Amino acid sequence: MKHPVRLERQNGVALIAIENPPVNALSTAVRRGILGALGAALSDDAIKAIVIAANGKTFPAGADISEFGQPFAEPDLPELCDLIEGADKPVIAALHGTVLGGGLELAMAAHYRIAHEDTKLGLPEIKLGLLPGAGGTQRAPRLVGVDVALDMMLTGAPITAAHAQRAGLVDGLAGDDLRDVVKALAAETTDIRRTRDLRRHLTDGAAYMARITQRRAALGKDVAPHKIVDCVEAALLLPFDAGRQVERTAFAECLATPRSAGLRHSFFAERRAAKFAELAHGHVRPIEGIGILGGGALGVRMAINCLDAGLPVTLVEQGEAGVGLVLDRIGAHYQQAVSAGRMSEGQGAAALTHLNLTTDFGSLRSADIIIEALPEQAGLRQAAFDGLGKTAKPRAVLATTSAYADLSELQRVSTRASEVVALHSFPALPGLDAMEIGVPAGVDPAAVTTAHAFAKMLGKLPIRSAAHPGLVGAYLMEAARRAADRLLLDGATPDRIDAAMRSFGMALGPYQAMDLMGLRQGWMHRKSHPHEPDPRYLALADRMCEAGWFGREAGRGYYVYAEGETHSVPNSDMLQLLAEERRSKGITTRSFTDRQMRDQIILTWVNEGARLVGNGIATRPSDVDALLVHGFGYPRGRGGPMQDADQTTTFQILRRVEILHEADPTGWDIAPLLRELAAERQNFGDLNG
Repeated sequence: MKHPVRLERQNGVALIAIENPPVNALSTAVRRGILGALGAALSDDAIKAIVIAANGKTFPAGADISEFGQPFAEPDLPELCDLIEGADKPVIAALHGTVLGGGLELAMAAHYRIAHEDTKLGLPEIKLGLLPGAGGTQRAPRLVGVDVALDMMLTGAPITAAHAQRAGLVDGLAGDDLRDVVKALAAETTDIRRTRDLRRHLTDGAAYMARITQRRAALGKDVAPHKIVDCVEAALLLPFDAGRQVERTAFAECLATPRSAGLRHSFFAERRAAKFAELAHGHVRPIEGIGILGGGALGVRMAINCLDAGLPVTLVEQGEAGVGLVLDRIGAHYQQAVSAGRMSEGQGAAALTHLNLTTDFGSLRSADIIIEALPEQAGLRQAAFDGLGKTAKPRAVLATTSAYADLSELQRVSTRASEVVALHSFPALPGLDAMEIGVPAGVDPAAVTTAHAFAKMLGKLPIRSAAHPGLVGAYLMEAARRAADRLLLDGATPDRIDAAMRSFGMALGPYQAMDLMGLRQGWMHRKSHPHEPDPRYLALADRMCEAGWFGREAGRGYYVYAEGETHSVPNSDMLQLLAEERRSKGITTRSFTDRQMRDQIILTWVNEGARLVGNGIATRPSDVDALLVHGFGYPRGRGGPMQDADQTTTFQILRRVEILHEADPTGWDIAPLLRELAAERQNFGDLNG
């Protein structure tokens, strides 16, 4: 195994080079390597200065968070940073790439810092419910002052190298000759400037404390932001070593919080979800042009996503009137983005120059990926794929946006079984960025790999699902609808259920999400796949669709959406239909607490997530979590329903589901995998690999 740290000596300068791809994370092996190289350089009388740099695409982009919570391994990062800072020879850090978290803390412990002009620097620990734990809360205020230090730590957002230089975080900038510039500086530098000794930002104690008080008053309830402010306050009030001890204690307290556990689970779930088995066997084909068939809400949204990513789009719609309507919708989107200041007029105009709107089906033949986004009408999708099979160029990926499409049937009618996938997106809300890639049998790994690359080009988190009606996301939403409908039948209302889920931390309640995604697809699927006889089946959604209330796109669903208004009100006609359903079934209504409603929906997700994993539709439990976090806004700080379940035990979860099954046998079919895990005293996390 290649050693992750190398020591080179040249003209009195020691170069400690880190090489631990892909991001040079500061693992135990890397820390030990740096410690050994540092000791060798300090004991060599011929060495007058030391440079710490990294090979590959970046200086260390953080600690190895997989080691968090593991048994202590020397040297820990705080100790290593103290040893670097305490060196009796000048130590200069050569920074490039994304210098984040522990990587930046390591750099702040050096005596000087020179950065490539394209470098990004940040302290993003807050995104894991943590704080910089290797002296960052003490060194940053000394280097950049209280305001910049708190901005970096409380937002977690990186800053540019130019900003870092202005703030005093780095001492100079360089171009592609960074390594040479730093070596030259090291050869002529004799002064040792320890960050811990800097006082220029700590001299006005009253002003410093006023900013601390102001920032503290604006904090919410999360633990980590309060601990960060406490530590930055300690940088002023306490000697450096005492402040470091405050930081160390605060880090341990943050690490022990459920929120940090949930955020760290989400971090790893996102990484695992994007690792498709096909990536090891397929190559990414060129993605230079995208074709979209259909200009409804899904087609327009996909077109905008592609244009925002700089991809040329050819969108085919029926009739000139349809083309004009699509142009109006896309143009209005960019006009609104310009008015809101999200982009300049030039950027909006440039995006539209990449759009080709046409009624000519044959214009799709040059596209590398063709995405079908047609309405749910019997036979329409099959006819489209029959035409695409004859029109698309060889090796073009053929995708449907429908979660409910029979992919094997689309493979058959297109005669392109090796190129057909599903690309299913979720409600268009800020922060919701999942794209589910449905993979049927017989697909070329290169087609899947290309779809994966396409999702990432759009800024989406790709999540793999095996072919199945509803894939994973729509299946889980349909399961949530059935569970929530049981609550409606017994006395709840859609707005009460949605409010209970939002108070839990969801971006949307289930009925809001269904309205946003549209009710038509689920209804068409239920009509073609009738449900088993169930005396407690609520036909409310079916009756709404029969009335043309398909959700937000129709202006009416579970809520009524007035044009130009940002809020919605419950659909009173829907409530009347609900009352009729209750009367027809002889239901005596009762009230529910928010917790009762929330628990029933979350337990449904856990049970159905277990079923999807057990059936091989979802690859792993953490994929279910990632999809619900990134697709439907499950609170990221909780990790997802499968992670939530693991905070108790699968045995306890099983018992709760069994109680619900005993009360409502037709509504709760217990997943075999849940029973197996409970019997073996295993958790879902044991299956994540």
